[in-house]
Amino acid sequence: MLQLNVKNETSKLRAVVLGSAVHNGPTPSIDEAYDPKSLEHIKAGTYPIEKDMVVEMEAFNAVFQKYDVTVYRPELIENYNQIFARDIGFVIDDVFIKSNILPDRERELDAIQYIVDKIDPLKVVRPPEEVHIEGGDVMLWNDYIFVGTYKGSDYKDYITARTNIHGVNYIKELFPNKIVKEFDLVKSKLEARDNALHLDCCFQPVGKNKGIIYKRGFREEADYLYLVNLFGKENLFHIERNEMYNMFSNVFSIDENVVVSEKNFTRLNNWLRSKGFTVEEIPYAEIAKQEGLLRCSTLPLIRD
Repeated sequence: MLQLNVKNETSKLRAVVLGSAVHNGPTPSIDEAYDPKSLEHIKAGTYPIEKDMVVEMEAFNAVFQKYDVTVYRPELIENYNQIFARDIGFVIDDVFIKSNILPDRERELDAIQYIVDKIDPLKVVRPPEEVHIEGGDVMLWNDYIFVGTYKGSDYKDYITARTNIHGVNYIKELFPNKIVKEFDLVKSKLEARDNALHLDCCFQPVGKNKGIIYKRGFREEADYLYLVNLFGKENLFHIERNEMYNMFSNVFSIDENVVVSEKNFTRLNNWLRSKGFTVEEIPYAEIAKQEGLLRCSTLPLIRD
């Protein structure tokens, strides 16, 4: 049996699900795009190809091996995108929560069922149908659970709005002893530079008391200020619009002092090193074209 344990984003990682780019399928059509960044690259003819993304994911896997992390991969489905494991499920404390994802992606959950079967069935939950929630919107910080959402009355019109207020309330009911704080995120169907697809596209903690943040990713300044007050402005690395577009906040922590980052994130990586972090740089710019990066590709199961 797998004894799940995830209480924050940065404690030493022991076991993780890493997505896969193998048998990723052909470039989607314009009508099949789930997000504005993918749409941009489909139109431009620059959508990433399988062999390049496989190389990037194997570089990520090699870092996990270096740090003795147990890595699970999804069972392969022919011609199917299985890169973004974070969307399909997530762990809070010792509970595995299956996401209610876009219906077209349901098979991704089936591909990790062999892992779910190793978990105590009493610790596996699936929210009711009206609850929309994806792992990229759920951020753990010990006593806190941060949840990205979209509160606009036009929620149903946005394929980029992935977690609804029912999702926030579901987490509050499931974890009554936690401080659950929702954040109303900026969404766009057409401009990736103005679309915080998930909370981890505009905020993520690193280390014990630091974080990466994009102020304009929040619809309400009060939500941004909540995090500034909690972490301290001096502990936050503020990213710019184009850096948000390139997914600067979507790094991944293997330990409190070890961060995996994209090798082109020079300004961020230098800041991390100046704060005492070991930065494991890997190429991930092709995968980034699908509006997802390192955190999106992972589903942590066990941390210390």
